Amino acid sequence: MKETQQKSQTVETLRDLAALSDYSLMDTLDRDPEAKEDGIDHDPRQVFSGHYVPVTPTPIQDPQYVAHSKNFFLELGFADSLAQSQAFVRMFSGDISDVPEPMRKVGWATGYALSIFGTEYYQQCPFQTGNGYGDGRAVSVLEAMINGKRWEMQLKGGGRTPYCRGADGRAVLRSSIREFLAQEHMHALGIPTSRSLSLYTSKTEKVKRPWYSEDSHAKNPDMMISEDVAISTRVAPSFIRVGQLELFARRARKNEHPKAMEELKKMVFHLIDREYSEVIEKHLSTTEKVLLLATQFRSRLTSLVANWIRVGYCQGNFNSDNCAAGGFTLDYGPFGFCDVFDPKYQSWTGGGEHFAFLNQPQAAQRNFHMFCTALEPLLLGEQEALVELDEIRSGFSKVMKAQMEKMWAAKLGLSTFDAALLKELAALMVQTSVDYTLFFRELSELPEDMDALEKSFYQDLTHDTGIQKRWTHWLEKWKSLIRSSNTTDMNATSPQSREALSKQMKRVNPKYTLREWFLVPAYQQAKKGDYTLLRELQEVMTQPYAEQSKEVEGKYYRLKPSRFFEVGGISHVSCSS
Repeated sequence: MKETQQKSQTVETLRDLAALSDYSLMDTLDRDPEAKEDGIDHDPRQVFSGHYVPVTPTPIQDPQYVAHSKNFFLELGFADSLAQSQAFVRMFSGDISDVPEPMRKVGWATGYALSIFGTEYYQQCPFQTGNGYGDGRAVSVLEAMINGKRWEMQLKGGGRTPYCRGADGRAVLRSSIREFLAQEHMHALGIPTSRSLSLYTSKTEKVKRPWYSEDSHAKNPDMMISEDVAISTRVAPSFIRVGQLELFARRARKNEHPKAMEELKKMVFHLIDREYSEVIEKHLSTTEKVLLLATQFRSRLTSLVANWIRVGYCQGNFNSDNCAAGGFTLDYGPFGFCDVFDPKYQSWTGGGEHFAFLNQPQAAQRNFHMFCTALEPLLLGEQEALVELDEIRSGFSKVMKAQMEKMWAAKLGLSTFDAALLKELAALMVQTSVDYTLFFRELSELPEDMDALEKSFYQDLTHDTGIQKRWTHWLEKWKSLIRSSNTTDMNATSPQSREALSKQMKRVNPKYTLREWFLVPAYQQAKKGDYTLLRELQEVMTQPYAEQSKEVEGKYYRLKPSRFFEVGGISHVSCSS
């Protein structure tokens, strides 16, 4: 792979971008030996070996520009005008038949395995073998070295692949808007994530999807609707998933073909090159690399999940195939940001309690277990190394606990974690029905009494003196701990000290999060060709910690209206996309 640093340059045309292309995955890994040279490979079939299948994406009809990430374009050095240029629109709406050289006219899709909460599954594969499960509608079309950093660009909704399991390979505008906004919002929150590049839709190509009727209180969709198709381009250093390593490890474990162990080793080394080259040196032995990889991924994964909980985010479907091996947020399908604090919050109707808000550390631990299991075949016969890998695996809960305690202390403005204070707070928040984001933001103002905090309560406590006293007691205890943990001003009373602490807390407690009831009117409006709300949300949600205008505050910093509770498509969603 190219290691040379490139000077920053402005990418004004697709030809400029083509000059930066560098297809490391296709150039260094193994192609499916049964693949077609031309990439016309769109029917479900078993893929028995190889790391990828060459696939041509299926263009959407009459593509129309919806949005692009101005912030990400700026980071990449892309001219804003590029997003609506004819060649760029053509490529990133799925037509790569005429891209400039050295870009390639064939993309690629990858297979992966599935584990749900640490249990291997095969039945989601139409062949019951695990050889037909993978990127069913995601087609990567480019790898490029941009300003010294590698990026892979992938079309979500780019048509059928051999892994499509009989589906149509399309994404719809509704779900594409959700993912487009969520990725950029998560990045602005300071949390590792795949990024949004561009979003195009078609007003002439539609697909049927199950969804909710207006004001439906049904758990699952109760009608079929016709929706505009869309293609969003998501970007990451790689799209290697824990499930991908699992697939090759399962094949190696079962000795399914002569090159199974070699393919696993190549996949792991490719992951290291793509995601961990800065911390895992090339000269190390295979054993040293594998053990260091496990340690590094553990560190990234525990930090990631603690940060999810910090901002009220629930992944919803945190299977191993939705867990990026690079340790960032991937696949915004049934995600949600909680309104009312609830440890069991889960917006996805198919998710179950095991993937609920405060169960995410346990789900992460199960994914890490499968990650380590996938590495085991590379250490066969090395008993000391296997013992060390098992110690790294068993140490996950301790590292996760430390990350969570550090995160809670930061949210509360404390230098050290206080378990009793948090336990009491969590009980009060549940009993009072407290808005998670509003509460911690108001707490960041260091209130003297409960008055300010009550704007985050969904319940009226006017006549409940008992719980009022409990809240007052908790607030006094919190302020006492704030004073005792402030080493520069033991009383924490000076204006400078209070302002510094408030700013510090506001850096970890966002003012704005991307709630579902903000998203719904944006994609309903977009269906009519009006993207005003989408762009407004894009602007607001890429500044989640900032004190924005009074108009923005009045619109987006408030309690969820009661009419939206328990409504399908707002309070809960299916995985339909």
